Formats: sequence, C-alpha cells, structure tokens
Amino acid sequence: MTDDSILLARDGAIATLTLNRPESLNSLDLAMMDELVVNAMALAADDSVRCVVVRGAGRHFMAGGDIRTFAANLGAPPAQRRQDFTRIVQRVHTAIETIYRMPHPVIAAVHGAVAGFGLSLMCACDLAVAADSSYFTSAYRHIGLTPDGGATYALPRIVGAKKAMEIVLLGERFGVDEALRLGLVNRVVPEAELGAAVGKLAAALAGGPALALRNGKRLINQSLEHSLSMQLDAEAKSFAACSATPDFVEGVEAFLAKRTPRFD
Repeated sequence: MTDDSILLARDGAIATLTLNRPESLNSLDLAMMDELVVNAMALAADDSVRCVVVRGAGRHFMAGGDIRTFAANLGAPPAQRRQDFTRIVQRVHTAIETIYRMPHPVIAAVHGAVAGFGLSLMCACDLAVAADSSYFTSAYRHIGLTPDGGATYALPRIVGAKKAMEIVLLGERFGVDEALRLGLVNRVVPEAELGAAVGKLAAALAGGPALALRNGKRLINQSLEHSLSMQLDAEAKSFAACSATPDFVEGVEAFLAKRTPRFD
C-alpha cells in the first residue's frame, strides 16, 4: 500500500525523492518508512537512473521519527515493545542499506531541521548540500534511545570517534557552519539557492561517466573494510573495467581535442 508521504519525480536520469509530511516536519512514521523502502529499492534497480536527490517538503528536511508513532506503543509490555521496535527499525534499515549500496550517487538537499533519523538519512547519502537555515542534532538521547539509520556507522567515519561520541551522547544542536567544518555536508548555500545548487550538482553527476562514478562510490564505501592490498586490487580491476567503456574513449579524445566530453 502506498500514499503520498514520499513523492518520486523524474527529470531525465535524475530521480528526486521528496519527504512529504511537512505538517509534521517530515517526521518518519510507518507509512513513510514503507514508502522510503519501496522507492529506494526501485531506484537502486533502475539502470536508467544516474543520480538520486533526497529532499524535504516545507520548511524542514526531517525532524526524526514520529513521536506519536512511538507513543502508540507505550502501553505494550516491554517485551512486546522490544519485538515491535526491532521489526520497525530493521524494516527502515533496508532503505538505509539500499541507499548505501545503490550504484547511483545520492545527494541530500537539506534545510531546516536535520534531526534524529534525518541526520542518519543525510549521512547515508553520498553528498550533502545544506541551506544556511539548516541545523543538526542526533536527538535520540532526549527520549531515551540510541541512534538508528546507520548513524553510529557513519558518524565515526565522517567526523571521528570522539566527535561522534559528543554528537550521540550529548545530543546538542549545532549549526551549518559546524556541519561543514566536520565534513557532514559538502556545501552550504543560501536557502533560496538550494534547489538550483543541487540541480547543478545532480546534472553534473547524471551527465558524467556512469561506470566511473558508480565504481568510485563503491570503492570509497568498501575501503574502510579492506586492507591496502585488497583496495589496490579493487582499484586495478575498476580502472581496467572503466578503460573498456566508450566513456573512456570519449574522455581521452575530448581532452586531446580540448573540448568538453559528452558521456553517454
């Protein structure tokens, strides 16, 4: 069953997923969770997609999980809550793992609140462009929870273990300048320019050499689990595979002709 809690739009090879519960700051409820899983899996399997953008409708990106959904389970016995929330979190983790593993580069376009699962979702994306209105917090500790959505995987890798501890254990709110300094976001733009900036970046990715960009994403994501020898071997195989594509021929010929390459 589907609803309109997530909207999917296509502009050629660029797919845009819009979190669409603006009246609730795009907080994640069960319907949105299922829609996120369904759409992520469909996009991952669609070879015509070259770039995915994730954005939020209204004034915020995502303020985390829907507390009303949590409250609906408070009356259940602890053992039942444990079982129910295990199932819920494992379900939404399917979407997070799909975003990490899908071949296409994924851009988070964030503004306003980027909190709880919203922070986890942003971290799962390959690139993040933030409006200057953005603010960030892990927030889980404030309702007696630990992070989900891969935050404890992503944060140490992006900001280091000590800073990740601070973000998770204190749950303090921080602004866009700090997010940029920490490497949580790639670029900061005025809010009025967010759509144009993300559109330009998405077009550059969609118009790039597909195998090279997909393999580049995969190589970086697997690097921290590989030894140097394993990673060098993976790089050699990817380099060779890319050299066999028409995009390689076009890239070299365009360079020698001093023109912009036109990749397929």
